[in-house]
Amino acid sequence: MGFFIWELGIVYETAREQDSGHYKVLITPISPHHPSPITHYPSPISMKIRLFNKQDAEQIARLFHQTVREVNISNYSVNQVKAWAPDDIYFRDWINVCSQKFTYVADNNGIIAGFGELEPNGHIDCFYCHKDYQRMGVGSKIYQAIEAKAYELEIHRLYVEASITAKPFFQRMGFSVIKEQQVECRGENFINYVMEKYLTASSGKNC
Repeated sequence: MGFFIWELGIVYETAREQDSGHYKVLITPISPHHPSPITHYPSPISMKIRLFNKQDAEQIARLFHQTVREVNISNYSVNQVKAWAPDDIYFRDWINVCSQKFTYVADNNGIIAGFGELEPNGHIDCFYCHKDYQRMGVGSKIYQAIEAKAYELEIHRLYVEASITAKPFFQRMGFSVIKEQQVECRGENFINYVMEKYLTASSGKNC
């Protein structure tokens, strides 16, 4: 149900290196005193984008719960976020579900800063960034890995049901809104957006 990433407002200097088959991203805030919801500014962040493994499940479950409850609350009601992210953080079988998809995680020295799931038909399912890693380019790097995999699989169209919170992020990634819709989740109704992006051969050269 839904997605969010919000990275507006702060300029960061980034670099990407190849490290043992993984993306290694160094992100350094240019203006560490710029207002931000982050309570501290690690400098630099050393982050790998890699595939999910079973040991990530607990962190991902908590990341999902905390992010929905503390970030998506800006666009949805208390009752909605409680239905979206139930008290039981294992309402979803995270190990099985994440293992069945191409699930990429942003690993910051053992801390999962975000994750995103790609299905073979081009559907992007869960896509979340840790509440303490907002506005630091984490979502963009996860999306780059997902798009690169889509080109490898010769997927020509990516699509997503984006939350109100996530809509601006996916628009920046080049997605277009097909329609606004209302969906039901555990007794609550939510507005989200069906969005899509067609992949072209020329764009794939940059992945």
